[in-house]
Amino acid sequence: MSSPVNISQPIIEALYTEALVLADEARQVFDLNPVRETGEQADRVRLALSVEGLRTTTRVMHVLAWLLNHRAFFAGELSALQLRRHSKLPPDRAAERPNLALLEYPTRELIHETEALHARVARLDAAWRDGFEMQPTAVHRLRERLNRSFAAY
Repeated sequence: MSSPVNISQPIIEALYTEALVLADEARQVFDLNPVRETGEQADRVRLALSVEGLRTTTRVMHVLAWLLNHRAFFAGELSALQLRRHSKLPPDRAAERPNLALLEYPTRELIHETEALHARVARLDAAWRDGFEMQPTAVHRLRERLNRSFAAY
């Protein structure tokens, strides 16, 4: 079984650990901190928490799914072909500035940390996918050899 380009098991494991920690922090922040005040401002804060909580948890779950697929590859549970087909990281949906302005600083920092993790994994995913596209297939290599042979005559 060949290894994916630009990715090693220690990188995947470190990112996986980081994503799990962020997932736990997101659960604590968004599930365990209800807004108890009433009024229009409190309603806006609740809505901002709800929207950004959903975005944040979705972002982290996408990263975790991507990492779990790579862990399965390294464990021999997925082939390289299955990994290429089923491990595309979905694009991120960034937090909205007006929502962030309503949230407390630690919540905003957590959101930014998850966005940064997603961006790092997206760059890794793009580099990894580019590595597959850049590697010529056996058919392409044979065609190149034939072209060189005929060009010599």
